[in-house]
Amino acid sequence: MNVADVALAQLMRIAGRAVPDFVRIESETPALKTRFHADEAAAAAIAAGACVAADIWTLRSGGQTQRVSVSTREAAAALVSFLHQTFEDASKAPDPRGQAAASGTAANGFFRTRDGRFVFLHPSFPQSTKRLLKVLDCPDTADDVAATMLTWDALDFENAVAAAGACAALARTPEEWDASEQGRVLASRPVVEVIKIGDSVPEPFETGGDGPLAGVRVLDLTRVLAGPTCGRTLAQFGADTLVISSPALPSVPYFVTDTGHGKRAAFVDLTTDHGRAVLRGLVREGDVFAQGYRQGALERHGFGPVELAGLRPGIVVTAINCYGHEGPWRGRPGWEQLGQTVTGMAVMHGGDEGPKLQPGAVTDYSTGFLAAFGTMLALQRRALWGGSYLVRVSLAQTAVWIRGLGLADAARLGAVRALSAAEIAGWSVRSQTGFGGMTHLRPPVSMSATPARWRRGVVPLGTDAAVWAS
Repeated sequence: MNVADVALAQLMRIAGRAVPDFVRIESETPALKTRFHADEAAAAAIAAGACVAADIWTLRSGGQTQRVSVSTREAAAALVSFLHQTFEDASKAPDPRGQAAASGTAANGFFRTRDGRFVFLHPSFPQSTKRLLKVLDCPDTADDVAATMLTWDALDFENAVAAAGACAALARTPEEWDASEQGRVLASRPVVEVIKIGDSVPEPFETGGDGPLAGVRVLDLTRVLAGPTCGRTLAQFGADTLVISSPALPSVPYFVTDTGHGKRAAFVDLTTDHGRAVLRGLVREGDVFAQGYRQGALERHGFGPVELAGLRPGIVVTAINCYGHEGPWRGRPGWEQLGQTVTGMAVMHGGDEGPKLQPGAVTDYSTGFLAAFGTMLALQRRALWGGSYLVRVSLAQTAVWIRGLGLADAARLGAVRALSAAEIAGWSVRSQTGFGGMTHLRPPVSMSATPARWRRGVVPLGTDAAVWAS
């Protein structure tokens, strides 16, 4: 078996079945120059979700089957999909730099520390940037940040930043991560967890519809990039996906346009009684509650998994974070770059040149595809046997899973061929959106009976009313 097929078989074991003969991964020339099998892992995650979607369609159609195929090169493009979007009206196009355009801080990237290690500084959103700069306590210039980092030992700085609620990570080797307390916690869990958290009657899928998830209602309370990718993936299979955000929370519009296809978007202020009441009403009539908030944040507002299962028996709660949902790091904020950094990916990828990030949001998008796979698996189980479910994924867990697929050999690295403009054009579609006419990548999977597609164009956050479409 090739790496993609091995990865898919691992995911199918989580689903409790062998790889079906109707699913095929086309393993092609690698597209991303990385020491890891990122192309193959992403393809497997996409294929696993499509397999469950196909099984759901078989349930609701009375037995109709279909063929599913995924290309590793198109999956690789999906790991950098934000780069492959163009806007016909430049005045409506978001700034690709997002929050970085406003913050402009020098505290960003890898810096050497006093003990000869490296730490990745992630400024994140403006408030987090302020907290990070407060820990540094130096002028915000590249030279001053570098000089200040040389006065710190790496682990001490990482701990100080975590205590301040900001984002930074020590570049660990794989062995260091695996030996850490948090690494050991993750090692005891599968890459996707589907946990039954309550009893409820079975809810069979309705017959008909134009997609496997037609009629399924998804609340998407996530930001950048894994969580929104999950919601976007569910939408491509027909789900009614409603993004819930707050006007008080910052966002990266360029990522919104990338991951908002197929969704409606509403503002709800959870700091108010009215906002919480609105969300409770949506939950009672919904099916999926996907969230990427820091551990405990939604619990404080009464929207933890147990509370949600009590409010809506049969709910599927999908939780996405950076470092995992148990262990001492479960409440730490984190991002794609930090997931790669702590788990040994950056050290292995960079080699003798020092830690280096891979050429794509490898853990972000892949985690989003895995979250969608787990969510659909939970919906399938609810249809057959009933129950409320908690689905858990994390960037670090995904990184360790990809790491476990092995390192690319010299022949694979030498065979890498960059994605061509012709390939990107062949995988692109045009949509009319709230940002004007837009060209972007299509869903990265082929399904013969229910082609994956987005039924509405992306809109700016807060465009719609906080109600279900039908």
